[in-house]
Amino acid sequence: MGKPSEQGAGPAGQAPPLAFAEGSFDRASALRQDPDAVRELLLNGEPLVLCGTASQVLAEPDDPPRLLRLPLQGDAVKLAAAETPILLGIEDGQPLLAIDLGDEVDLGDSNGDGGPGGRLLDLRRAGALMSPAESGLAAFIVALLGWHRRHRFCSNCGSPTEVQEAGIARRCPSCGRIHFPRTDPCVITLVENGGRILLGSRSGWPDDRFSVIAGYVAASETPEAAVRREVLEETGVQITALRYVTSQPWPFPRSLMLGFEAHGEGEPQPRDGELTVARWFTRDEVREAQSDRGPVHLPDAVSIARWLIDGWVERAS
Repeated sequence: MGKPSEQGAGPAGQAPPLAFAEGSFDRASALRQDPDAVRELLLNGEPLVLCGTASQVLAEPDDPPRLLRLPLQGDAVKLAAAETPILLGIEDGQPLLAIDLGDEVDLGDSNGDGGPGGRLLDLRRAGALMSPAESGLAAFIVALLGWHRRHRFCSNCGSPTEVQEAGIARRCPSCGRIHFPRTDPCVITLVENGGRILLGSRSGWPDDRFSVIAGYVAASETPEAAVRREVLEETGVQITALRYVTSQPWPFPRSLMLGFEAHGEGEPQPRDGELTVARWFTRDEVREAQSDRGPVHLPDAVSIARWLIDGWVERAS
């Protein structure tokens, strides 16, 4: 790869779709402002219930798995009665509701009265097994349910909050403040120099685990400035050119990963305590790491970090 331009660009090559980054359902943004329209939709739209927790989703037992969609009857009615249903959106004309199963889940028998059936999948596992569109819906469920759990009380006055706008907001009846789900932007950057890429091992990771450089965008900072700052702060490498590549929702719990490719100059050294090791890796070293047979281990395939690394290797093949 030559020096990337400063202009935005799509990903080079034909990399596979990113987990969590697609979705074919309508989020019904305009409908949420009309409580009567929402009520009519839920009464006559044959809603389907999707269940999850703050870190898991309920899936069908088949492989590859899909999210379990339950008609609003039987066990689904019991779940909806126990917890305020949240409207995710509309899929093929049918409203989709999200229900929080809570921390102690008894799935029971899908053919009996013990529970909704199916199997619980950790969101990372769901991202690895499900189609991109299905994993995108799974990520929305986990992100939204986790947000509702964390915002039962107003951050302004401490009073209990109420679900608003069919589940996409919460309102404090005491002070009137309306709260919406928050997303934290992060930059994640594949830095290249002369057929090598910059990888680091973070403090607290196993010594053999390496990834590309990432960090949060600071207040009043552009993503491009954050790339330059994070790479310099963590490794001492100067970014001389960069381009935006793609993004990935990362609901662990609420990040949006903004992926960049960049050209860097300098000999990397861990500088701010975030990394224990930082160095340039050749393509042969990275290929060996991809095989899981070498001394270095890369991020999971579900992550944008691995997507960037694999795409860089593929372009040289």
